[in-house]
Amino acid sequence: MKIGVFCSANQQLDPDYFLLTEQLGRWMAETGHTLVYGGVNQGLMECVARAVYESGGRTIGVIPQIVEKSGRISSFVDVEVLCDNLTDRKQLMMDQSDVFIALPGGIGTLDEVFTVAASATIGYHHKRVVLYNMKGFWDGAIRMLDDLQTKGVIRGSWQTQIAVANNLDEIADFCR
Repeated sequence: MKIGVFCSANQQLDPDYFLLTEQLGRWMAETGHTLVYGGVNQGLMECVARAVYESGGRTIGVIPQIVEKSGRISSFVDVEVLCDNLTDRKQLMMDQSDVFIALPGGIGTLDEVFTVAASATIGYHHKRVVLYNMKGFWDGAIRMLDDLQTKGVIRGSWQTQIAVANNLDEIADFCR
């Protein structure tokens, strides 16, 4: 399975996020999954790629031109897919991936999560995003989604497109 991972490229994060991300990357490689990610050599992006790569797994980096020009491409990318911009990157990642996991991240990660979920709601694909809720990172977003559903602006249940996993075992269940 190709697993798209959305996450932060920042270094100044809770060290536990890095430990849990490394465990995820090792699990992906050990179970034969391929990582599809943004290809950047910083933060959780670099952490997950290094863990997959060093554990014998395969990585696909979908890399916007601005990242390439700035020299921030990870050395743990097996296959480079170059693209024009972030919009192209999201589409290419959706095309390449079977399921998505969102690790801690900021505005870019939120954009990716909601782009995948919105595309699924109108039938472009039937792929899920799993929020890896490390140490409750996604609790605020979950409350917001529940509130939006209560207010009637989300048709059906948001959990149809977005799942929540609190540990690696739960992620493994969603990736079966």
